[in-house]
Amino acid sequence: MKFVAFERAKQGTGASRRLRITGRTPGIVYGGEGIEPKTIELDHNALWHALKKEAFHASVLDMELDGKETQVLLRDVQYHPYKQLVLHVDFQRVDGKTKMTTKVPLHYSGEEESSAVKLDKCMVNHIVNELQIRCLPADLPEFIAVDLTGLKKGVSLHLDDITLPKGVVALTHGKKNPVLVSVAAPAEEEAAPAAAPAAAPAKKGKK
Repeated sequence: MKFVAFERAKQGTGASRRLRITGRTPGIVYGGEGIEPKTIELDHNALWHALKKEAFHASVLDMELDGKETQVLLRDVQYHPYKQLVLHVDFQRVDGKTKMTTKVPLHYSGEEESSAVKLDKCMVNHIVNELQIRCLPADLPEFIAVDLTGLKKGVSLHLDDITLPKGVVALTHGKKNPVLVSVAAPAEEEAAPAAAPAAAPAKKGKK
């Protein structure tokens, strides 16, 4: 995806507030060996619509600044607590020869066709919806597709059960083969019917 940014001359809280009044959003671009961070501004409405697209969050972006294109990653977005307003955005420059660490979403499909759901009426829970990965910028996927048609009753899906795109390594931070999707039996099977309590002996009244 491509977007246009403009160099921001004035900095500070007051300058940023005035910038937002004019329909612009302040931001910063950092990263790159020997390159200083650069303050930028973007058209707010264009940015707002771009942020609604998943690819803007999980892919290498082409930023046009001063007539030059630079590859960047979206690193942070600050939103107003109750207004539809983006307060600030952070981007990181990308070096095509250096591996990067970022998060990508998992796109699950096919669970309705699995025997776990279709035959055994199990509940499928998506435990992990995004995965932290490490790869070269050219190998960065917008998302990782996970086919759930093979789910079976009582068998969870682990990280080792899926195939990652070429050049992509998952980072689990010490968690060996984490669960991505759990499969739970129907509620009526999980809870055995409670036995009816024994009737208390009737008390004899005094004569």
